[in-house]
Amino acid sequence: EDGVDNQRLIAHILRKAGIDVVLAENGKLACDQVWQSDNQEPFDLILMDMQMPIMDGYEATRTLRRSGYGGPIVALTAHALRGESEKCLQAGCDEFATKPIDRAMFLAMVARHVTVRIDAESKSAQSTS
Repeated sequence: EDGVDNQRLIAHILRKAGIDVVLAENGKLACDQVWQSDNQEPFDLILMDMQMPIMDGYEATRTLRRSGYGGPIVALTAHALRGESEKCLQAGCDEFATKPIDRAMFLAMVARHVTVRIDAESKSAQSTS
């Protein structure tokens, strides 16, 4: 995610739910972080902004998939245009989510891909939304 406000919001929501967060402001840095790890799949989930500078999320996802990365990648985009989800899935993403995010739906989506303990407040927010 290249937007500072979105970085802060998404990281805050995830950290409050008990999830460790690593940020990358462009697709090249995201790929570098994956490759710099000794672990084949160092992240439980990659949330990939599709519109970033230097290397966009489409190219970053294709690059990771070509290199053998098999972990879940979820596209995050402000573009809710017709056909956008298909474009993200064709690039190699496992799922598609639009921004601005709905907190309860976002945490439910993360939980589908990652086994985490969602704190009581997060569960409460999911049931009231």
